Amino acid sequence: MITSQFSGEKISSSSSEAFSLYEKSRFGEKKDKKVEYSFSEALFLVSEKKMKVFSHAKEIDLSALIKKIRKIDKKIETKLAAFSDLRKRGYIVKSALKFGADFRVYDKGIQPGGDHSKWILYTAKEHDSLSWSDFAAKNRVAHSTKKNLLLAIVDEEGDVSYYEISWIKP
Repeated sequence: MITSQFSGEKISSSSSEAFSLYEKSRFGEKKDKKVEYSFSEALFLVSEKKMKVFSHAKEIDLSALIKKIRKIDKKIETKLAAFSDLRKRGYIVKSALKFGADFRVYDKGIQPGGDHSKWILYTAKEHDSLSWSDFAAKNRVAHSTKKNLLLAIVDEEGDVSYYEISWIKP
């Protein structure tokens, strides 16, 4: 069981279990003798009973953690649904903040650092709207970074449908 700390807007751990899971499954990012987790990673690990999160020496349960994170990231439940689904399918999912997307998704068997991600992923609820110009902008970012665009649409029950968009040459 990984023990981690929620401080400011970061969740991190210096436990040996955190480093072990990082080496095995690439959860988190190694930084300054700690492993830092994205909110989606931490929530997934807590829900899978692989991590406990503490704040001021008090454990935060899953529902309280979601509530706390929602104040920082309004889309956390939508992101978590897609993140959890993809991790359970065997994909490695990492933040794509620098691309303006929700996640980078690595094809099965590919490790971050070993090769580039195949997709950049944007998440949305099924009733969210997306304009053609937003769609075109997302597709241009994916194309310019040599990735395919992956849209994860989360329905009311939390089920995820994926749409992959890629450029073809006529």
